[in-house]
Amino acid sequence: MTTPHEDAPGQPAPGAPVPPSPAPPGSPAPAASGWGPVPGYAQPTPPGPVPPGGYPAGAGVPPAPGQPGPGQPGGYGQQPGYGQPGGHGQQPGYGQPGGYGQPGGYGAPGYGAPPLPPAALQPGIVPLRPLGLGEVLDGAFRAVRANPRVMFGLTAVVVTAVVALMSAVTWYLTGILAGALGDVTGSLDPDGTLGLRDQMGSVLAAFLTTPFLALAATILTGLLIVSVSRSVIGQTVSMGEVVRLARGRIWPVVGFSLLVGVVWVVAVAAYAGALAALAANEVWWAVAVVAIVGGLAFLLAGFWLTVRTLLVPPALMLEGGRFWPTVARAWRLTRGSFWRLLGIYLLVNIIVQIISQTIAVPAVTAAMVLFDDPMMTSFGSIAVSSVAQIIALTLTTVFSAAVVALLYIDVRMRREGLDVELARAADERVA
Repeated sequence: MTTPHEDAPGQPAPGAPVPPSPAPPGSPAPAASGWGPVPGYAQPTPPGPVPPGGYPAGAGVPPAPGQPGPGQPGGYGQQPGYGQPGGHGQQPGYGQPGGYGQPGGYGAPGYGAPPLPPAALQPGIVPLRPLGLGEVLDGAFRAVRANPRVMFGLTAVVVTAVVALMSAVTWYLTGILAGALGDVTGSLDPDGTLGLRDQMGSVLAAFLTTPFLALAATILTGLLIVSVSRSVIGQTVSMGEVVRLARGRIWPVVGFSLLVGVVWVVAVAAYAGALAALAANEVWWAVAVVAIVGGLAFLLAGFWLTVRTLLVPPALMLEGGRFWPTVARAWRLTRGSFWRLLGIYLLVNIIVQIISQTIAVPAVTAAMVLFDDPMMTSFGSIAVSSVAQIIALTLTTVFSAAVVALLYIDVRMRREGLDVELARAADERVA
């Protein structure tokens, strides 16, 4: 859809084809787009709307008719461009004099291109431009309001089923494990006044059932990413459509999560083995050094690996390419954005923990009082805590998945000009 305007001297007429331009300097090599036959890495992504089930996987998309393209005056990487006066993140910027759609800005008289229609500027939950922190967080809440049936309904169904299974297994295993641990806890609590046997049995049972919850959270994150990606361009998908679009793409996400989990298990086992070996030889100074240095190294490595792999699930879900090239591409996308992604990730985790504790602490306290069960091992106490866990997990899983999806889209808009492609798709949908 185009908007009537006056042609500027030396500029192409409205609707005139604009030749493809090279990808922005420094952008990562695009991967397979998932549109039918897999194109080569150096090929441009086909023009047109966002394909069913995902986004195109790389840069090289020709600009819309009448719009400046990459490498052209007023386009990405040129004056005014990203990170330069009049470009993204600078004054004048979006919505300000000299910015996009404003007098003297992109799409205004003097640049020879019509202003983008309002639907293309923000057709869905977030503006189609690089996002600020507030827009990412607000977009996560808007994603829930845009499609509550999928975001809340699907999540609640899956979480309820998994937590009910975990609670039943935990209640059953607690008694068995408590009896098996009787000899271990007998020397520490011979009279049973501390309740160590029941408490340790409950903790161990909960630990054994945690993988079920991790698997459910991984699958839900992949499914919700599809819904959020559609809400960005103003589309709403049903539960059946989400499952259909995610079919065949969710298992690579699960496989990647399991692979990361195995890496961490091996690393923790090596760390614990080193401490045990030093303690067996009574080299206590070395135990202290390894414990402190190793703990700090694990903390830093955890943050680093989490951020560098943060965009892998949305890339696998939305691009639909081959596994390892897509993982490598998502890894490269985090270059230059590490500290920003880390800050947002930490903030989101703080918000998630506050929400979880706000729901869990009152429920656990009430269960202890109502059932006179300070160890939380009775059926009633487990049932009350399970209901609170369902509510907390539903809220936090939805919020976290929406933020991850928006961060992926934001990085691609910053690095590859994905906002141009999304604006075109939204414009064609409105037309």
